[in-house]
Amino acid sequence: MPVIQFFSDLMRDPRGFIAAAIAMGPLVAYGFVFLVVFIETGVVFFPFLPGDSLLFASGFFANGGGFNIMLLLPVVWLAAIGGDQCNFMIGQHFGQRIVASGKVKAMTPERIKMSEEFLEKWGKPAIFLGRFFPFIRTFVPFFAGMGGMHWRDFVVFNALGGLTWSSLFVLLGYFFGGIPFVQEHFELLVLGIIGVSVIPSVVGVVRSGLKKRKK
Repeated sequence: MPVIQFFSDLMRDPRGFIAAAIAMGPLVAYGFVFLVVFIETGVVFFPFLPGDSLLFASGFFANGGGFNIMLLLPVVWLAAIGGDQCNFMIGQHFGQRIVASGKVKAMTPERIKMSEEFLEKWGKPAIFLGRFFPFIRTFVPFFAGMGGMHWRDFVVFNALGGLTWSSLFVLLGYFFGGIPFVQEHFELLVLGIIGVSVIPSVVGVVRSGLKKRKK
């Protein structure tokens, strides 16, 4: 399917997609980064978008490659914070119906359980901590809204998490993306970022499976 191929290519080569967007003009380039980050964090149907690696690649292009770091940072801040806030509201108003429908294929029972346990264990700080884990990053604000967390509590930890997560990966790309070794092995590094990010989710699924077997 063309859509699946598009997302697969985006995950494998975010730098190529950003370079193509920059060639079409700054409005398209900043808009592309904003849209991907916003959708990954804000729409529960797309938890597989490459937020971490895209932010890193964006930071790389902010070091003399077409982006201005002083413009890029506010763009990703707004996308990250606005996305989570949107996801919280979706969970608050439509969460029960979405889960009951079973139409979100990425929302497997294991991931639902893992997200709910993450929220139970960490409470309000889970909104901040969840930023650094794929899938959990998308599902935690959704379940926080569905579970009745007060919006004022959510806003505080959402802002802290959004600013920290997006700034961290953009600045890593900005300061280290220009190193020759990084440039030569950029695709491998992106795959490494995705792999390291996914490890906690995989561990959580394995643990859940082992617990079921013991029971």
